[in-house]
Amino acid sequence: MIPLFSLALVFFANSLQTFVDAQESVSRITVYANIGDNITLPCHLDGLSELFGNRIKWTKLEEDATETDVIISMGLHKRAYGNFQNRIYLLEADEADATLVITDLDVKDYGTYRCEIINGMNDKILEVNLKVHGVVFPYYPRLGRYNLNFHDAEAACREQDALVASFEQLYGAWRNGLDWCNAGWLSDGTVQYPITKPRQPCGGGQIPAGLRTYGRQHRSNSRFDVFCFTAGLSGRFYYLNQPNKLSYDEAVAACNSNGAEIAKVGHMYAAWKLLGYDRCDAGWLADGSVRYPVSRPRTNCSPTEAAVRFVGFPDKKQKLYGVYCYKPQQ
Repeated sequence: MIPLFSLALVFFANSLQTFVDAQESVSRITVYANIGDNITLPCHLDGLSELFGNRIKWTKLEEDATETDVIISMGLHKRAYGNFQNRIYLLEADEADATLVITDLDVKDYGTYRCEIINGMNDKILEVNLKVHGVVFPYYPRLGRYNLNFHDAEAACREQDALVASFEQLYGAWRNGLDWCNAGWLSDGTVQYPITKPRQPCGGGQIPAGLRTYGRQHRSNSRFDVFCFTAGLSGRFYYLNQPNKLSYDEAVAACNSNGAEIAKVGHMYAAWKLLGYDRCDAGWLADGSVRYPVSRPRTNCSPTEAAVRFVGFPDKKQKLYGVYCYKPQQ
C-alpha cells in the first residue's frame, strides 16, 4: 500500500505542474555565492490566506530541460531529495516564507532553481539563478589533445576538482578575455572554443571574435578537449619550498608529509584567477603535468599576459621541478 503522504505528494506535484503550464510569467532573480557557503534562495508569497496552508515545491532546472526535485512541503510534511538530503531546509521565517537554505555549497549546486507556491487562490513561481564564483579552464590529459569523448571529459574535469563548463560559463570567460584555439566539450554536449583575437588558424581571421562552435557531437564517438569549471578554493593552495627539485613521486610524498595533498589543475586555476596567486616556479600537479601561475606578467616568467603556464607532461622520474600543494580546510 502506498503511504497517504506519498500519494499526496504525487497529487501536489501534478497540480503544481498544471499550474506551471498555465502560468504566463515567472519572476527571476540571481544569487551569487562561494563554495562552502550556506546560501539562502529567497521565495515569499504575498497575499497569504490563513484559510489554506502553503504547498511548496523547489526543483532544480537541468540543462537538458528536465527538473530535479529538491524539496516538497505540505504543512508539517516535508521531503528532501537526492544529494540535497541533510543539506537543505526551508527558512520559514513567517507563514508566507518559502526561502530555501542550502548548506555547504558545492560546485555541483550551481544552476537555476524554481520555487512554486500554492496557497488557495494565491500562487507564485520564482526562478533563482544560483551562480558560484569560479573560473573556466581548458584541459586535456597526458594522452594528448582531442582524446576525450564526452564521458571521459566529465571524468577528467572531476579529477581536477571541477565540472564540465556550461555554455554560459564559457561565454562569461570569453567576455573576460579567454582565448583558446582548441575545441572542447561543454556540459550541453556541444563542442566550442573562445576566440578574442581572430586569426587564420582559429576559424579564420575575417570572422568576428566570439565562440566558435562545432555544434552537438556524438558523446561516445567524438573526441575533443574539454572546458572545465572550478569554483573558489575552500582550502590553501601553495608552492612547497624544498631544497632540491623533485620527481613526481617525491612531490606527492613531500605534500603528504606537509599535511597536504598534491594540488590539482583546478586548484591552481582557482588560486590564480580568484586569488591572484603568482609564482614563477614550475611545479608538479596531481595529473602529472607541470605548470605555474602568473598574475603579474614579467620577463622570463610570462612576459605578455597573466596566465597559467603549461610546461607539459614530463617523465615523472625527472627531478627538474618543485611541487604545488593543497591543504583542504579542516
